[in-house]
Amino acid sequence: MSHTVAALYKFTPLPDAAALQPWLKAMGEQLGVRGTLLLAREGINGTIAGSEGAVRHMLDYLRADPRLADLDVKFSRSDDMPFLRYKVRLKKEIVTLGVDGTDPNRIVGTYVAPSDWNDVIADPDTVLIDTRNRYEIEVGTFEGAVDPKTDSFREFPEWVERNRDRLDGKRVAMFCTGGIRCEKASSYMKSQGFPDVLHLKGGILKYLETQPEETSRWTGDCFVFDQRVAVGHGLRETDWEQCFACRMPLSPDDLRADSYVKGVSCPHCVDDRTDRRRFEERQRQIELAAARDEVHLGQRA
Repeated sequence: MSHTVAALYKFTPLPDAAALQPWLKAMGEQLGVRGTLLLAREGINGTIAGSEGAVRHMLDYLRADPRLADLDVKFSRSDDMPFLRYKVRLKKEIVTLGVDGTDPNRIVGTYVAPSDWNDVIADPDTVLIDTRNRYEIEVGTFEGAVDPKTDSFREFPEWVERNRDRLDGKRVAMFCTGGIRCEKASSYMKSQGFPDVLHLKGGILKYLETQPEETSRWTGDCFVFDQRVAVGHGLRETDWEQCFACRMPLSPDDLRADSYVKGVSCPHCVDDRTDRRRFEERQRQIELAAARDEVHLGQRA
């Protein structure tokens, strides 16, 4: 059975986020969708999956709130259900930068449509920045993009401060998976005095969904935060998997390495595995549960 996957977000003031939580939880459970929605005073972020009708109904329910009427949504498909459960969580930020006062509802960079993105990043005077973390960038990125080599989005402001000399006076173009991180990053950079800041509307996912592969400036695949691991042009699921032990994305070459043992170790973590027996037992229990057509509670969603 094919499942519809909807990645969504919207920066908009939601002072009543806590009051919305039980209603969204009840509606999602009633419809049978799975995934995670994050609510904060600054807006909503998340990914849900289910039947096409259930997902569309859930989106209609969200958009009935005038503040979410123009909710940003990217659709894709998955042969398997990519989530194990459904959660609605309250957060301080829907994407954590950790800098008080950074508010895309107040100040934000210029949106660039995917159809215009190639022309923007072809400009030699534009600094192109991938605002994602290093393990995501290893899976794929745009040609010529700067890798800040961060392990967390919280590290991005520090990277900007260390690199002011190479950024001052330049036009800056940023991108991320679905548009939310680069939108918040653009707000931060504008607040720090950078005048010419752009970001890819809808993120990599919208670019891969809408732009022809033959003219694409994208190389590799795009890491996604569910059991599909990565998608390519047309948002087709690719051959990447993820190490259960260290959570790193694994290429087909990684999966063929002698150090790869499913659920136990991979080339990224084999030298650090001091708890190998625990992971071996967990993997054994997952496989036993699968043989019974059950889902093991320890399996990662």
